Amino acid sequence: MQRDVMGEGPSVADSAFVSEMAYLVGDVAVGSRASLWPFVCLRGDREGVVVGEETNVQEFSMLHGATLGDGVTVGHNVVIDYATVEDGSLVGMSSTLQQDAHVESGSIVAPGCVVTEGQTIPAGHVAYGVPASTRPLEDAQQAEIERVHELYVEHAETYKQAGLE
Repeated sequence: MQRDVMGEGPSVADSAFVSEMAYLVGDVAVGSRASLWPFVCLRGDREGVVVGEETNVQEFSMLHGATLGDGVTVGHNVVIDYATVEDGSLVGMSSTLQQDAHVESGSIVAPGCVVTEGQTIPAGHVAYGVPASTRPLEDAQQAEIERVHELYVEHAETYKQAGLE
């Protein structure tokens, strides 16, 4: 469902997949070949939400005033509140990015991790724990970011062709 609020409404690229059970309200921009899965909520009422090209946001995730770069994967049940995730990063299931958190490009936020208010995760690092600690990514982890990204681009196209929007 897509709704306007305070004079702003969602803008979704024609090639994006948006589940019929996703909720987009206000100033929301969704890039080409991005995918928004069931029960995702993007709320752009005070500040906009940007979802980059080929970025996927999986079931039960909520973004409020968030910016996601291109090729980002957001796992199930994630909360991103006024935070930024740069290109080619992966945010694991049930993690939280608090206000003004910043995940630099090519990074992983591990499942269940809490990136605290104002914290920056350096490019090419993995964040883990509560609150988040970091260490450099291993080669296999970097490869996993790309594998999951490509899988969801293909998966979204299958759902789109099946008319499940």
